[in-house]
Amino acid sequence: MTTSIWIVSLLFLGLSMLVSGILQSKFKKFSAVPLRSGLSGAEVAQEMLRTHGIYDVQVVSVQGFLSDHYDPTKKTVNLSPEVYHGVSVAAAAVAAHEVGHAVQHANAYPWLTMRSKLVPVVQFSSSIVQWVLLAGVLMINVFPSLLLVGIILFAATTLFSVITLPVEFDASRRALAWLNKSTITNAVEYPQAKEALTWAASTYAIAALASIATLAQYAMLFLGNSRRED
Repeated sequence: MTTSIWIVSLLFLGLSMLVSGILQSKFKKFSAVPLRSGLSGAEVAQEMLRTHGIYDVQVVSVQGFLSDHYDPTKKTVNLSPEVYHGVSVAAAAVAAHEVGHAVQHANAYPWLTMRSKLVPVVQFSSSIVQWVLLAGVLMINVFPSLLLVGIILFAATTLFSVITLPVEFDASRRALAWLNKSTITNAVEYPQAKEALTWAASTYAIAALASIATLAQYAMLFLGNSRRED
């Protein structure tokens, strides 16, 4: 059973690396496609915020490649330099997606609210879960309850990954609807923006599937050992 856990982990790791590589390739490709509206990623974000009547959120530049994210605690749309200053299809798509999260926050989108409440739990569990699971597997015949603790901790991170899916897909949906309606992107640029955001969303889907599969493997290991003891 432990061998199958490693096989599943390696399988999803390889798949994740593949999709991540494709995502980076798509981002670089569409970063080279100039946006005919001439707006930078920062300007796209600011315009989308204004359109939705959101005036208490700042658009700032942060370091890192594809480090773009929305911080609900500080109410900031954080854009990487390539997106903040970029005048491209990729920059517009990513900027609009992150503002999509700000719109979710302003509208109290339930899945975002739920994910935000889980952040402290996940931060704690993710810092120790791998060690607890490793110790639980090694000591399964002596102290099986330790593996159960690891499974519960891992379940929290899995739940977070699953809840992240509707949050990310909805942010992209909001972004694409606005990009299309506002004519920020034209008939040629819109499908490219959609393709970029689709690949970005796929990384979250794979992460969630990997987490579910791994959790199932550990649960079967625990249940199989419990049956042997009975």
